[in-house]
Amino acid sequence: MKSWLLSLAVILGCHSLWADAEIFTSIGQMTDLIFTEKELVQSLKEYIQAEESKLATIKSWAKRLDVLTHTSTADPEGYLAHPVNAYKLMKRLNTEWLELENLVLQDPSDGFISNISVHRQFFPDEEDEKGAAKALMRLQDTYKLDPESISKGRLPGVKFNAVLTVDDCYDMGKTAYNDGDYYHTVLWMQEALRQLDEGEDAVISKADVLDYLSYSVYQMGDLPRAIELTRRLVVVDPNHQRAGGNLRYFERLRAKEIRESEKTEQPPATETPIELGTYARPLDYLPERETYEALCRGEGVKMTPERQSKLFCRYHNGNRNPRLLLSPIKEEDEWDSPRIVRYLNALSDYEIEKIKEIAKPRLARATVRDPKSGVLTVANYRVSKSAWLEGEDDPVIARVNQRIEDITGLTVETAELLQVANYGVGGQYEPHYDFSRRPFDSNLKTDGNRLATYLNYMSDVEAGGATVFPDFGAAVWPRKGTAVFWYNLFRSGEGDYRTRHAACPVLVGSKWVSNKWIHERGQEFRRPCGMTEVD
Repeated sequence: MKSWLLSLAVILGCHSLWADAEIFTSIGQMTDLIFTEKELVQSLKEYIQAEESKLATIKSWAKRLDVLTHTSTADPEGYLAHPVNAYKLMKRLNTEWLELENLVLQDPSDGFISNISVHRQFFPDEEDEKGAAKALMRLQDTYKLDPESISKGRLPGVKFNAVLTVDDCYDMGKTAYNDGDYYHTVLWMQEALRQLDEGEDAVISKADVLDYLSYSVYQMGDLPRAIELTRRLVVVDPNHQRAGGNLRYFERLRAKEIRESEKTEQPPATETPIELGTYARPLDYLPERETYEALCRGEGVKMTPERQSKLFCRYHNGNRNPRLLLSPIKEEDEWDSPRIVRYLNALSDYEIEKIKEIAKPRLARATVRDPKSGVLTVANYRVSKSAWLEGEDDPVIARVNQRIEDITGLTVETAELLQVANYGVGGQYEPHYDFSRRPFDSNLKTDGNRLATYLNYMSDVEAGGATVFPDFGAAVWPRKGTAVFWYNLFRSGEGDYRTRHAACPVLVGSKWVSNKWIHERGQEFRRPCGMTEVD
C-alpha cells in the first residue's frame, strides 16, 4: 500500500507542478498521465492481491486454529496428554504465532496486536519449546519409539490424533543439533527426509535436511553414509557453500581409512534408511539407564512365582486405630523385600480434585538438593511441577495428613508438608534416593532423615509413568486413588540403598501424585531401633 500511495503522491506532485507551469493543456503530455494511471491501477491490483493473500493466510490460520482449540479446550488434560500435542502447542505459541504477528504487522491491526501483546507475556519462550522437544526425545529413548511412529501419532492410549510435519521433524533435529546431540539429530533429520521423499509439503528444502543429516552422520562415525548423503546434497544443490568441501574432506578421510585397513575396494554405499539401532545411543551420566528404561517399558521386572507366592492382600486397621476399626483400609503387597505395600481407596475423587484445585496456582518447577552444596536447584533429571500444602490450607489436607498417620502408624508431626507433583509430557524423576546422605539441611538435623515415603496416585496414566526400583527390578504402576508406602531407612537408621527409585517419563497422559516424607524424630516408640545395621 505504501508503494501505491507513494506513486500517487509523485503523480499528484507532478500534476501540481505541470499546472503551475501551464503545460497541462498538451494532449501529448496528458497521454503520459494515462499510462501513469495504468501503472497506478496495476500497483493497486498488486496491493489488493497482496492484502488478499495475507488475509487468506490469516483466515486459513484462524479456521485451522478454531477447529484445534475447539478440540483442545473440550478436554485440556486429555489433549495435552499426547506428547506431540504438548510439543506442538509450545512450538505454535513460541514460533508460529510470532510469524503470524509479523504478518499482521505489515499493515498493523490495533485490536489484534494489542490483544496478542497483552497475552505474549504468558507465552512459552524458546527454552520452553526446546524443553518440549527434548521431552519427546526422552520418550523416544525410554520407550524405544521410532520417529516415524511419533510423527504419525502412533502412541498407546491416545485420544487425539496428532502428527509432526516435515518442518516439525526438522525443528526437532535442529534442537538436538544445537545441543551437540548428533544421535537424535540423525533420527529426526532422517524422518524429515523420509517425508520429503514421499512428497510432503514443507517450507524447508531437502538441501537443508541433507546438510544437517550428512554432517551428523559423520559425527556418529559413519563415513560411508556421510559420503553418500553429501553426494546427494551436491546433486540437489550443486552451489551449496559447504557440500563440495565436506565431500572432498570425507572422501580423503575414507581413503585414509581404507589404506590403513589395507582394503582394496571401498564398499558400495547403501540406501538403507537410518533407524533406531543403526547407531548406539551415547552413554550418559546414569549407570543404570538401560535397566531403568527397561523397567519403564515393563521389561525386566523380577517378579517370580516364588516371590509372588509371598504377596498377600488384607484389611488393615492400623493396629486397631479407632478411625480404621469400622472401616479398615485394603492393603496389598507389591514387593516382599524391601517391603512395598499399596493401599486401595486411599483418596476419594473429591479429595483428589480438592488437592489439585489448591495446588494448581502454586505449582512451580520441582527442585532437587545439590549433592555438593546442599542448595535446592532445578535439574534436567527431575522434570515436573510441584507445590507444598499445609494442613491449615484446607480441611481436606488436614484429613489426608491424619489418614497417613493412621495407616502407617507413624507420626506426621515431624514430616514434611504434603507435596503435590504434576508430570506432563515426558515428565520424570530419574533414579534417586528419598533419604539424604550428605550434607544434611537444617530440618534433617532437627527432625532426622526421611524414614519413609507415602505416595498417593491421584490419576491414572494411559501409558508410562510407573514408579520403578532398578536395584531389585520392581515396577509399580499408577492407579488413581491408591497409595504406596515403603521405608527408606533400616531400623538402625542406615539408608536402605535398595530403595533407589525413579518416576518414569509419562508417555501419554497427565500424572498427578502427592507424597509425604515421614522423618525419624517422633518415631522412637512407633518404630523402635533394630539391633543390627540392616534390621
